[in-house]
Amino acid sequence: MNSQMLGLRVASVIFGLMSLAQLLRLVIQPEVLVAGHQMPLWPSVLALVILGGLSIWLWKLSRTVPSGSLLRQRVIFYPIGQKSFDFIEIEK
Repeated sequence: MNSQMLGLRVASVIFGLMSLAQLLRLVIQPEVLVAGHQMPLWPSVLALVILGGLSIWLWKLSRTVPSGSLLRQRVIFYPIGQKSFDFIEIEK
């Protein structure tokens, strides 16, 4: 597993845990006060949908990352006075 895939999976798990926390808030329905006013539940529904969607999207994206995607890097050299780019493949 390369670092790009690992990063996507870690982010996916974090978003998933945050969405589970929002789901728990919807189930338990605790009284949340902000500056003396009760916080409604609809922001938790919105957060649940957004965070759950991000979690699923990042997890699926981590499964499509090619295993050798970070092995090659494209380096661009642009010497002063030259009008074109020279591309050189460098292996890490």
